[in-house]
Amino acid sequence: MRFRPCIDIHNGKVKQIVGGSLRDAGNAARENFVSEQTADFYADLYRRDGLKGGHVIILNPPSSEYFADTRRQAFAALSAYPGGLQIGGGITPENAAEYLDAGASHVIVTSYVFREGQIRMERLRRLRDVVGKERLVLDLSCRKKAGAYYIVTDRWQNFTQVRLEEALLDELSSYCDEFLVHAVDVEGKASGVEAGVAGLLGEWGRIPMTYAGGIGSLLDVKTLEYLGKGRLDVTVGSALDLFGGCIRYEDMVYYSNKGRS
Repeated sequence: MRFRPCIDIHNGKVKQIVGGSLRDAGNAARENFVSEQTADFYADLYRRDGLKGGHVIILNPPSSEYFADTRRQAFAALSAYPGGLQIGGGITPENAAEYLDAGASHVIVTSYVFREGQIRMERLRRLRDVVGKERLVLDLSCRKKAGAYYIVTDRWQNFTQVRLEEALLDELSSYCDEFLVHAVDVEGKASGVEAGVAGLLGEWGRIPMTYAGGIGSLLDVKTLEYLGKGRLDVTVGSALDLFGGCIRYEDMVYYSNKGRS
């Protein structure tokens, strides 16, 4: 298990939020932490500690008055750690090259591929052809409804009709290098791992996958490692001391390095 650090940017600030609270209307979100540091500060820290594959997430849509400031922070992070960070948030075939040229190792995509509640395979194929399978991460962030997990889009605000299940992972894995999955119902709550999501991903486990959501302690990290059968990487956000939480950043770096040894 590797630790994949994050830089979530909202309204031009590095933040940790409660994922399910994000709303485009009014640029609203319930905040757990708002940093006084800029995004490149965190990117440089991750670079110095050799943490690769972290996520820079743009949490404002292009229509937002804050989008330009948020995007500027994202580019600063990519510049501070070229080749070390992935980026997501409004990625399309038209703008993906700009982020890759700015230093992103991969682009992370959900909403471009999942439209009107369905997978648009023609869009996925186009994106793969433009970006290359080896530089594409599909974000399959999900929420629970009627006893099953469904992919959610548009900054986790809208349910699709697509269930997170092994058949979906089989189908999509030939188009991308990795999966990123936020368990949105527990995102930002430090309330424990969403066992159903972690267990499903761990059972499948055929390409690199990163789980995010609900981590509140090192015990939760170990629980995720158990549920995911050692096949999942982990993102820790609000619970990390860098963002006002109780898990020491140094402990996660150590944990990640131990996993690579």
